[in-house]
Amino acid sequence: MNIIIRPLKALLIFALFAATDPSQAQGTGDVMNVVTIDKVPENSVYHRIYQPFIAKWDEGHYVVSYGLQLRGKTDMADIMCSMTRDGGKTWSPASRIFDHRIPNGSQQYAYANPVLFIPEGERIIWYFGMRCPIYYPDSEESELVAAYSCDGGVSWQHVELRMGFHSPVITNAGVVPVKENGITAYLLPVHRNTLRHDPKGDREMFVLQSTNLLDWKLAGYIPRPADVWLHEGNIAEGDNPDELKIVMRTAKYSNDGTLEPPRAWSSVSKDHGKTWSMAVQEPALWNTASKGFFGKDSKGRHIYVYNDDERRVRRGLYYVVKEPGKDWSKPRLFYWDNNCNSYPTLIEKEPGVFLCVWDSSDDPDQKRTTIRFGILDLNK
Repeated sequence: MNIIIRPLKALLIFALFAATDPSQAQGTGDVMNVVTIDKVPENSVYHRIYQPFIAKWDEGHYVVSYGLQLRGKTDMADIMCSMTRDGGKTWSPASRIFDHRIPNGSQQYAYANPVLFIPEGERIIWYFGMRCPIYYPDSEESELVAAYSCDGGVSWQHVELRMGFHSPVITNAGVVPVKENGITAYLLPVHRNTLRHDPKGDREMFVLQSTNLLDWKLAGYIPRPADVWLHEGNIAEGDNPDELKIVMRTAKYSNDGTLEPPRAWSSVSKDHGKTWSMAVQEPALWNTASKGFFGKDSKGRHIYVYNDDERRVRRGLYYVVKEPGKDWSKPRLFYWDNNCNSYPTLIEKEPGVFLCVWDSSDDPDQKRTTIRFGILDLNK
């Protein structure tokens, strides 16, 4: 594959790319027990299957939600749910959380970008995502939508949210709980892309906040340089006590092209998500306009999972780990099997062991035809 880059940066970027070229990889990566959860139904109204999210209900009982994208639409889908009760070995037939065929009052919607969250000490799985009027060609004009399950994903109850913030939102990453003065608040990183269809629109990354998961307000924006589009950010604990860090997918602000060099950018909050530092480049974290995953395990190690190839090719998934007080590790293969892979989401099952889901395929030239699950053990 060819990469077009500025000459002064060629050596560094080529070295990183060559070290992680999936054609040179041995095996399928460090993710173990990989299974297929679901595939795009043949001869159907669906074009792709994409962007899964996972929650742990009980030991061995996991719930995964993902989208079945409608033909003729961009990022507009039905939202599906599949469960396992044997630790991921087998998965139930998919059921629908949100169905584009069922109107909500007089309005018919399509949906996208599921996020699952179980509050500490509660037996409720919350779903958050987007809904957009079905007549739109894409989901840029979406609003936040929610549902919850009290039976481990078997059934779902839709719920209307009260928004104190009035703007389109695009979901992507998990809900993060924070405590301030003994009160738990929940942060949800989102972005918008009204510039896509409106020359006076914008592309901003920001964070919503709630104390009850029903009422949401603006917590704060992520400051950025004028020429950088920050989006699809993941929030985790930072390097220092009482610090949050968000690591974001990037592109050129004006035309959505890849930044040079192609890197993720980050920002830090020291007041529980209300204000954020000016975003800066993460020199060790690759990003070519594709979602990465950023998180922190209970041993204090940060992990970043990403695609390393050309813009939106999205074949191999790789990961790097940062031990407390140290630099990021060298890249390791997360998963690749002569196919396309993207949009990883991980949750920690036990110290250093992650449950992983991502959209995948069985063909190197066809994207997003399967949803896969696996386990990554950072302790090995």
